[in-house]
Amino acid sequence: MTMINSPLPEGDREIAGAALQATLVDLLDLALVAKQAHWNLYGPRFRSVHVQLDEVATIARDHADTMAERAAALGVSPDGRAVTIAGTSGVPAFPSGWTKDGDAVDALVRTFSAVIGRVRERIEATGPADAVSQDLLIGLTAELEKQSWMFQAENRA
Repeated sequence: MTMINSPLPEGDREIAGAALQATLVDLLDLALVAKQAHWNLYGPRFRSVHVQLDEVATIARDHADTMAERAAALGVSPDGRAVTIAGTSGVPAFPSGWTKDGDAVDALVRTFSAVIGRVRERIEATGPADAVSQDLLIGLTAELEKQSWMFQAENRA
C-alpha cells in the first residue's frame, strides 16, 4: 500500500523506486565508509585526506536525502535502516582499524568505482521510466566522478 499517489504508472514507479532505494543504500554506506576512514586515518597526508573524507560523507548524506525524498514523492517508502544497508549495499567493505592515508585513498577509489558503476546502470534503467529520477542520478554521478578524480589524483606520483 502506498500513502502517496504517484504521477507515474505503477511499472515506472517500481523501476524508479528500486533505483532510488538502491542508490539511497549505497550512498548511506558510502557516508559510513568515509567516516570510518576519517576516524582511523594516519600518515603524512592525514590533514588533507581527513578533510576530503569529511566532504565525501557530507556529499553522500546530502544526495541520500535527495534520493529518499524523491522516492517518497513517488509513493515509495525509502528504507535507510542499518539492516537494509548491511543487506543490500554494493559498496565494498572497508577494513577495520587504523588505515594509512594511501591505503584509505586506494580504498575510496575502489569504492567510487563500484558506486559509480551501479549508479550508471540505474541511469539506464530509469531513462524510459522517470526522467526526473534519472536526472537526479545523472547529477549524483557527476559529483561522484568528481570525487573519484580527486582521490585518484591524490595517489598519483
